[in-house]
Amino acid sequence: MATTMTASFPAIRLRRTRAAAWSRRLHAETVLTPADLIWPLFVTVGQGVEEPIASLPGVSRWSLDRLVERGREAAALGIPCVALFPNTPPGLRTDDGREALNPDNLMCRAVRALKDAVPDLGILTDVALDPYTSHGHDGLVDAAGYVLNDATAAVLVGQALVQAEAGADIVAPSDMMDGRIGQIRGALEAGGHHNVQIMAYAAKYASAFYGPFRDAVGSRGLLKGDKKTYQMDAANAEEALREVALDLAEGADSVMVKPGLPYLDIVRRVRDAFRVPTFAYQVSGEYAMIEAAVAAGAGERDALVLETLMAFKRAGCAGVLTYHAPLAARLLGA
Repeated sequence: MATTMTASFPAIRLRRTRAAAWSRRLHAETVLTPADLIWPLFVTVGQGVEEPIASLPGVSRWSLDRLVERGREAAALGIPCVALFPNTPPGLRTDDGREALNPDNLMCRAVRALKDAVPDLGILTDVALDPYTSHGHDGLVDAAGYVLNDATAAVLVGQALVQAEAGADIVAPSDMMDGRIGQIRGALEAGGHHNVQIMAYAAKYASAFYGPFRDAVGSRGLLKGDKKTYQMDAANAEEALREVALDLAEGADSVMVKPGLPYLDIVRRVRDAFRVPTFAYQVSGEYAMIEAAVAAGAGERDALVLETLMAFKRAGCAGVLTYHAPLAARLLGA
């Protein structure tokens, strides 16, 4: 005799746990909090300066006094760390990027100002020469315009040391030179900076999403050629795993994938392969796309921001560098 359907069909209803907001919170597999955010901040010279960046609506360059205000804001919002990027004056940019080694350069002054004002706020500093070079590359170049690996790495070591001595908590080499993590780690240890972390930009791709950032640090228009001989090819995933493995073996404490959303597959593969703290940078072009969508009426900012940040966490990120950090922190703390 054929059985009849009972009123209980289907027995398993996945919608039961979605029916109420309290239940959705209870069953959430991924949790996003302000503690998952790093806020990138751009530093400029002067006093009382806020310079809006046209290609990054809502983002500005800040003089040191205004930067300190942003540091206090981050701490109040529960954001544990800020990332600093300097807009070096044109007169201090040279072919050899020597201003990167100046212990009183804009970056080092910014670190000291923040540490004096907000000592418990984590400070991440960018280790690369593009904010300091007149040609816009992340390293030293030869007569043919090729970026020199070993000569650049030697300068990066000195740059990381002056940042550590200024009080940086995390130095983050973003240059993609081979071997620089091991050299920086060795120099930090020799200099007594045992607790200064290295967050390696381990899988940084030669991406079309970096344009607004170059506006922010004043390097757009300076770059001669492109960065494809040292940043990764967007076609490659296995190579990213090799890059991460090398940086970890050389002493990186954490690794980064950059850009973010277009490379979530890389984030997941890195996290699964190595089980180490893995970060992603939601880069300037990604931020600008969200803001453009909002301006066009194609989406609602709060929802877009939280959904994209949740995607990073779901993919395996320990944290995310994002220009939307203060907005997200306010939304998450509400």
